[in-house]
Amino acid sequence: MRSVDGLRADYVAAWATGAGIGAGAFMLTWLLANRVLSLLMSAPAGPIFAMAAAIVAGLTVAVVQGWRLSRRFVSAG
Repeated sequence: MRSVDGLRADYVAAWATGAGIGAGAFMLTWLLANRVLSLLMSAPAGPIFAMAAAIVAGLTVAVVQGWRLSRRFVSAG
């Protein structure tokens, strides 16, 4: 049986891993969306929409992955 502190550390590590995966998704979405939308839209609109898409994608991936990874530690406690 693991201690409460050990489970809490694993829980925090799971959310930190989810945040890191979300940051990677943010960067990848920003690079691809900025390239494509800058070709399709005018100068101020393309990067703005690309940043909005990157923020939504990064936050969504971070929350989903953090929740998915931390679920196993909540049930173990």
